[in-house]
Amino acid sequence: MKKIAVLGTGYVGLVSGTCFAEIGHHVTCCDINEAKIRSLQNGVIPIYEPGLEELAEKNVSAGRLSFTAGIEPAVKAADIIYIAVGTPMSKTGEADLTYIKAAAQTIGEQLNGYKIIVTKSTVPVGTGKLVYQIVSEASKGKYPFDVASNPEFLREGSAVRDTMQMERAVIGATSEHAASVIEELHKPFRTKIVKTNLESAEMIKYAANAFLAAKISFINDIANICERVGADISHVSEGVGLDSRIGNKFLQAGIGFGGSCFPKDTTALLHIANAAGYPFQMMEAVIETNQKQRVRITEKLNRAIGPLKGKTVAVLGLAFKPHTNDVRSAPALDIIASLKEQGAHVKAYDPIAIPEASAILGDGGIEYHTELYSAIKNADACLITTDWPEVKEMDLQRVKQLLKQPVIIDGRNMFPLEYMRVSGFTYHSVGRPAVHADRQIKELAR
Repeated sequence: MKKIAVLGTGYVGLVSGTCFAEIGHHVTCCDINEAKIRSLQNGVIPIYEPGLEELAEKNVSAGRLSFTAGIEPAVKAADIIYIAVGTPMSKTGEADLTYIKAAAQTIGEQLNGYKIIVTKSTVPVGTGKLVYQIVSEASKGKYPFDVASNPEFLREGSAVRDTMQMERAVIGATSEHAASVIEELHKPFRTKIVKTNLESAEMIKYAANAFLAAKISFINDIANICERVGADISHVSEGVGLDSRIGNKFLQAGIGFGGSCFPKDTTALLHIANAAGYPFQMMEAVIETNQKQRVRITEKLNRAIGPLKGKTVAVLGLAFKPHTNDVRSAPALDIIASLKEQGAHVKAYDPIAIPEASAILGDGGIEYHTELYSAIKNADACLITTDWPEVKEMDLQRVKQLLKQPVIIDGRNMFPLEYMRVSGFTYHSVGRPAVHADRQIKELAR
């Protein structure tokens, strides 16, 4: 059993700390945000993540998990210190290491014996060495310590499962001893261990996210070509995905990636490449394709119902993906901003992410709804931006009755074309032939 301090109580810190407690360690999760810590101490989890609240409550009750704003005593008491603070995108596109540096400075100042300092946050190559330097200078060389990189591979909405049943644990460290300790820490997860140096561990995280982002942008570009040549991207993705060398994951065409990782990490990797003197043109194209994909969905809406000024549009989904309240870089936010610029009134639906979205978008020209059909009622068209189960399971005949005209622009390809055809909708999706209600009416009249 180890004493672990986790600095940072975001998605990564909370989930990692809670899961380490679940496998038997004593974990203290720390944060400089005292209001957040008070909420956690009162049993209120500030993020929406299935299973996390129950698991945290269980381990708090068992005495293995605690929360504190007192970072200094937590650092002193710990054997292993995980840094899981934010690394937001700076104005230049590179990762902002302000919080990483501050955490390293605090650790160095409070160092009172040998400890292993582990970076869990996604950080540029070379950050591990920077952390080592800061801790060494702040501690004035009084105590030995090691630095390790143990990047996370969590998916929001399934983060607890992704930790308890992790596919692999990547460990880079400044000593074999430190690597072995972190490897032992992960044995209860029964996962594949990849041990390497600090730089490789840091690069693995960026390379993995960049590759997945590239798959998404690639299939979206293929989808855009499909629309022009009469092919169906759903069939193309199926056929391509059956190739074992490619696989079927991240081959779903749509309105592009969002969230806290892919947009930030692709841009940061591009900055790393530029700093190293390497022109990473492929990553530039991945980012450009992703941004343009959001514009294309509003262009389809324009073609379907004409100029948007004075029109009402129901936007279904604010979170960047279902089962999370995370709206960071969510496509819906850019799309809603575009709709408002064109003079449309927006009725936005999301079951859980409205507080987060409204804090960014404001209230001007937007109605927020947690009830699906009230958002759809009297809208000129319906635009699907998040594939929530509630949207996939909605009663389409009721939707048709509530809309002023039966128009759905589907950015997530949620419904079969034939079903939408017989249901009498004008239906535009991504990479598939459009369905036109007016053509069906003319065909039936013949």
